[in-house]
Parts: sequence; structure tokens; C-alpha cells
Amino acid sequence: MSVQQNREKINHFVPETPLATANKTVHANVVHTKPFHYWLKQNRYYHQQVIKFYRFVIPEGSTVLQINAKNGYMLDAVKPLQGIGVEQNSACIQEAQQKYPHYSFYTSLDAVAQTQTVDYIILSLATMETYDIQELLVSIKPFCRPGTRIVVDTYNSLWEPILRLTQALGLRRPTVFSNWVSQNDLQNFLHLAGFETVTKGRYMLLPMYIPGLSALCNGLLVHIPLLRSLCLNEWIVARPIPAPSSESVTVSVIVPCRNEKGNVEQAVLRCPVMGKKTEIIFVEGHSADGTLDEIKRVCELYPERNVSWYVQDGKGKGDAVRKGFAKAQGDILMILDADLTAPPEELPKFFDALVSAKGEFINGSRLVYGMESQAMRFLNLLANFFFSQMFSWLLNQKVKDTLCGTKVLWARDYRNIVANRHFFGNFDPFGDFDLLFGAAKLNLKIVDMPVHYKNRVYGETQIRRFLHGWILLGMSFLALKKFKFR
Repeated sequence: MSVQQNREKINHFVPETPLATANKTVHANVVHTKPFHYWLKQNRYYHQQVIKFYRFVIPEGSTVLQINAKNGYMLDAVKPLQGIGVEQNSACIQEAQQKYPHYSFYTSLDAVAQTQTVDYIILSLATMETYDIQELLVSIKPFCRPGTRIVVDTYNSLWEPILRLTQALGLRRPTVFSNWVSQNDLQNFLHLAGFETVTKGRYMLLPMYIPGLSALCNGLLVHIPLLRSLCLNEWIVARPIPAPSSESVTVSVIVPCRNEKGNVEQAVLRCPVMGKKTEIIFVEGHSADGTLDEIKRVCELYPERNVSWYVQDGKGKGDAVRKGFAKAQGDILMILDADLTAPPEELPKFFDALVSAKGEFINGSRLVYGMESQAMRFLNLLANFFFSQMFSWLLNQKVKDTLCGTKVLWARDYRNIVANRHFFGNFDPFGDFDLLFGAAKLNLKIVDMPVHYKNRVYGETQIRRFLHGWILLGMSFLALKKFKFR
């Protein structure tokens, strides 16, 4: 089916029914017409919770397209740089154009410029009101680029009797829902239309305000697994299934190092050349064993390897990584720990996974293959298991090893992480969580890459187990606050 044929089916987005078109309530054969802003006020708490969710998912300053935009309140709430709303209800769109003249509103997607792509597409209840879900999803593809995220928000079918009752009692806006599909079925529709689920979840156990109880239900109880299945709202964030990158890309390998003199030359010799060009950037951390002098020697000895060095301004691996990324020229950014316990020879696996679009943030995992006998102590292994479970739950994406130093992402995505770093603050002395939290906040597809974990052959570990364990626990509570109890 051609793009034009898909666009001609835009009338399926919001079906033309007496209820959807005229926004009329029918009770006992009496028709009552109420504007959309009446229902916003009537169910203020519910809409505040929905807005809270979308503000978390969509960063300010994004370009946003919303299908089923109603009077534009949600589009305005996410504060887009450019906002486009599609709404077939004439009363709603008139209200939207009057209240938000700085955004563009259309009665059909066909009127939106065909060459225009956006960062986010909001489908809040749109899949429930459309006649054909797959046609709806296919029809938005011309507005997607590889980095576009589709945010789909629907109601849990368990709530159907309650919603019908409240609608019959005049407590909520009359709406005809054509589809009550499960989250799994919706994921299948997305897959058939050429989209891949990045993350998913549920929110809002109690959609009305009761002092104390609403906060308890929607702030705490909502995170308990069995209770979470009873939530009113179900959501999915998806991305277009991308084609493998055919462009010639450059790579920057950042090697933060402190007291790693004996590993510097091996890091250069063993690091593969990837893409069009690979640069190696050492960021030295005020070593006491002559590491900086060794880096300078190796730079002169291997000029063909495009090696450069910097001395970090602050302390800690996180500060070194941030400085290295700031100096990097490559399209792809890689972190290689200078202890070489994660072999440099395995970096091409990360490169291939990124350019083939299997993921957008490739995270090394030391906990899949068997590791050498002295590679990780038992307490460290327990801590890694704990934090992997904790952060998989917090981030709504599977992360098997949060503390593996090898991480790879596109430079453009890192710039977006930096632009949104204020959400978490400059909190991470290690660098791992700054990147993981930032990637999850931007709904990047996180993929684990198993690596073979080797014994250290030079120097001593920089990890102070108990002190760093407490720091990591503190960061876990920060993530809990930001991701779950926001």
C-alpha cells in the first residue's frame, strides 16, 4: 500500500460517530453538549496524572505530533519546540487553535507536510478509538526517523465495566472505544507495522483524588507487581525498526586510566580499527606510577593509531569519561577500561550491534560467560546481581550488568543525554549510571553484549568495595525517586 493510500485512510484515526464528532452525552434520550475543557476540569486529577507521565517520557523542546489531540492540552503540557496536533472533532480543534495558536492543528494527517519528521508521536487512546490499529500505525511512519519514539497510551481492559458505568453516570466524557486490546496484542500490531517496543509499563491505580489514598495508590502501591496489573493506564514506547546503517562512521574509544602504566601499550596494540577511522583517547587521572609518561611514549611510538591524551580536571572515572566524550570526534563513542579485563578485541561486537541497529545503547555484560578465577570477587558478584535486578526494574529495560565498564552509543545520543542531564544532576562518580539513566530516560533501546571477563594482569583494582557500594546504593535510591516515585 502506498503512502498516499495510507493517508487517504486517515478518517480511521478518530471514527466519525455521533459521540466522537459532536462530543455529545446521551442520557435517557436527552442530549447534553459539553466542551472538552469541561471534562478536563471535571476529571482534573486524572488528567494531571496523564500529563505527569508524558512530561516524564518526552523531554521539553522536542518536536511532537499528537494524533487524537483533543483541545491541545496535552501537546502544550510537554512544551514542544514544535507541536502538531491532529483532531477531527471540530469543536475541540477550534478550542485548540484559540488556546494554543503557536502550535499547528489539523483535521487530518493528510494536511501535515509529508516530508516533516518528528521526535515523538503521541497516541493517547488513539488506538482504542480507531477502526483499524495497524492502518493507524502504518500511516504515521512517514513522520518517523530512526530516532523517533511512538508513545502509545491505552486503558486496561479490566477497567471497561467501570469506565462504562462512570460514563453512563455522566462522570466522564462520552467516548466510543472500538478496541480493547491487550498490551501484548498492541506490541504485535506495532511489530506488524514496522515498530519495535523499547519499554512498557502501567500507571494509575486510582484515577480520582482522595486525600492520602491517591498518593499511596499511585505513588507506592502501583509498583507492587500484582497490584500493578490492575492499573488503569497501560503504555508502550516504541521505535521504528531501523535499517542497518550503511554510512561510513568513525569511532572514538575512550580509555580512562589511573595507575595503569603496564596496560597502556597493550590497550593501543589490541584495540581494533573499526569503521572509517578509529581514534583512541586516554584520559589520565593523576596517576602515581608514571601512567601519563607512558601514554606520551606510546603516542609517539604509534602515530598511525591516532592516539591522543588528556588529563582529567576532577576525580573519578565518571569525570574522565565525560572529558573524553567531550573531546571525541567520532560518530560512535566507546568506553574501554584500562585494566583490560574486558578484552579490547571484543569491541567490534559492540560496533556491529550499534550500526546494525540492534540497539542504541550497547551495554557490556560480564555475567553471561564464565569468568576467570580472580576476575571478580564473590561479594562483587553478589552486588552486581543485586544492582542488575534493581536497575532492570527501575529502568523498565533488561540490564544484566550495570557495572561493566564497556559501553557504546552514538555521539548524537550522548549529546541528548548531556542536554537532559539536569534531570538527574551530575551525581555519578563512576560514569556508568549517568549513561544508563540518561539512555533510559530518552527511551533508547538498551541491549546487553556478553563479554569474556579476564583477570587483571597489571596494577590493582580502583574499586573500594564498601564505600562504592554505599554510593551505588544512594544512586539506586535517586533512580527510585526519579523513575518510580516521580
